[in-house]
Amino acid sequence: MPPEAPALTSLGDALVRFAFPDSSVQTSRHILALHWYVACRLVIEGGIDPDRIRPRPPITVERTRYGTFLHHDPGAAKPGERTILGGLKTKRLDVTVAIPTIGPALAVSLKGSHNAFRNLTNRMEEAAGDCTNLHMSYPALVYAFWHVLRANEADDPAPVAHFRLKDGRYNVQDVAVLHAGVLAEPIRRYRRALERLSDREDLRDHPSRYEACGLTLVKSRGGPDNCGVYSGHPSPGSVLDYNRMFQRLYAIYDRRFVYDAPALRSRTERETWDRESPLLSDTIFRDEAFAEMEARVE
Repeated sequence: MPPEAPALTSLGDALVRFAFPDSSVQTSRHILALHWYVACRLVIEGGIDPDRIRPRPPITVERTRYGTFLHHDPGAAKPGERTILGGLKTKRLDVTVAIPTIGPALAVSLKGSHNAFRNLTNRMEEAAGDCTNLHMSYPALVYAFWHVLRANEADDPAPVAHFRLKDGRYNVQDVAVLHAGVLAEPIRRYRRALERLSDREDLRDHPSRYEACGLTLVKSRGGPDNCGVYSGHPSPGSVLDYNRMFQRLYAIYDRRFVYDAPALRSRTERETWDRESPLLSDTIFRDEAFAEMEARVE
């Protein structure tokens, strides 16, 4: 099967692709659009050179005497993952930032679950193990874990799903949100576990913790036209809010690779883009779908 076509991807489009996949979820194609979203956001908002990111986003940088400009260029994109040497085994990472002569500096691992939420217990163990494995080899790595879950609601009167329903309703083990917006118990337990795995501050802290974690529920009620982030779980700004996750990545990266290592600053400092960049002025600033991206401009 050919790789996912590179595209400038909004979160809304990526979540529709995830919650309402057009192919078997066993191929992982349903989550690849989120890989592109993360890669694009690391450039636009994070100020990271797209040449350092895998998958390489469909963005090019033009440096002139007047400023540094971003352009949308699908031809520049390259799909694929990097394989990183861990302390116990190699690991293929979904999105990575590697700096020449320094190595992996930032990474995001993405997972997705549509149903059978009792299996989230296995995801807890995998998440802690993956993080430990990489931090053993790269203790300075700024590492994030982002899990998206399909918010199957118990009281949805007309569920639309690619998996088996029972008499037109979700099976009990496939329900994410109970009546009155209460999360199902497996998801509540998983949320508490991710909160404990998040917010690693110093490279001498325990390697099983991520610098940031995100847990996002994806609204499925009403079909693809109403798909988006399910509000309230988690609340904006809380430990597992995905927007907070991105902001922590930038802040901790700056602390470790720029401010605490001034001799490397010329190679590690994040870039700022000219606000007249065609990509920004023609798309990011105009399209409401990208409103949550705070472009890193001069």
